[in-house]
Amino acid sequence: MTEPRIIVHGGAWTIPADRRKAHIDGCRAAVDAVWGELQRGMPALEAVRLAVNVLEADPTYDAGRGAVLNADGQIELDAAIMDGATLNFGAVAAVRSFLHPVDIARKVMDTEFCFLVGEGAERFARESGIAAIDPAELVVEREVRLFNELRARAGFSTHDAFRPQAVTADGTACNCPVGPEPAMPKGTVGAVALDAAGNIAAATSTGGTPMKRPGRVGDSPLCGAGTYADNETGGASATGFGEGIIRVLMTRSACDFLRDGGASPDEAARKAIDLLHRRVSGHAGLIMLDRQGRYGVHCNTEHIAHAYALPGGGIHADVDVRR
Repeated sequence: MTEPRIIVHGGAWTIPADRRKAHIDGCRAAVDAVWGELQRGMPALEAVRLAVNVLEADPTYDAGRGAVLNADGQIELDAAIMDGATLNFGAVAAVRSFLHPVDIARKVMDTEFCFLVGEGAERFARESGIAAIDPAELVVEREVRLFNELRARAGFSTHDAFRPQAVTADGTACNCPVGPEPAMPKGTVGAVALDAAGNIAAATSTGGTPMKRPGRVGDSPLCGAGTYADNETGGASATGFGEGIIRVLMTRSACDFLRDGGASPDEAARKAIDLLHRRVSGHAGLIMLDRQGRYGVHCNTEHIAHAYALPGGGIHADVDVRR
């Protein structure tokens, strides 16, 4: 029997001081919701799905309720889930009428396919018994304000949303040339778990980047980019500049560092993000678990909201990677 573990993230960006508590509390709640069940034998695949459900329902994050709006003022959600025991993978992209896209991704795993998008994914969800909702129920006023501000702003690039911002002495984001204004929530969510049987699973869910082109798909639902799990190495979930993460297959690269170099999860996460920045000037955060149950957390943004279950009991939750 293996001692279970779970780690979650709620996005990597410059989190203003007045939003940090909500990010920390939400990540802690996601771990707390499944930690006891994992200890009682819940499979890792179910644990990451349920943990991500908690984060998708929390309007703090850019996933499910609270997701950013695309250039047409609409929400389009992406999600993926992966089983490290079998390498089975399920993903959906550009869905608009469902609070929990990771649930649809999990249903996709039970088919002969791996990835469904748009109307096809939504049709499949309804046929699978997942209830649709009015897309307006996913929209929060914070994101409407952001959409209106960015629409009026010339020269905005979606990569701007992930470059570190300058901060004032009290820790709040300031409107300085090194970063975007206003501060923009970019809280893609994810989870990685190890269960008592020694199986690893990972899941990631996102609304993407602010003002993205309609139909844009980022790293989160792509196997090896934003989500990866393999019992032979470990599991990882990413958050950040998706186009860069895709180009270096960051989560697969991180897991390969566990295998090839014998790195610890912290070292592997650091190496993967260094690779991202060196090759494509990307900014991101990464959470990891290896098959021994060791955690890894790293980012090259100002913060990454995260939480994990402590081996001796309790939950660590923070927006700072220093431990």
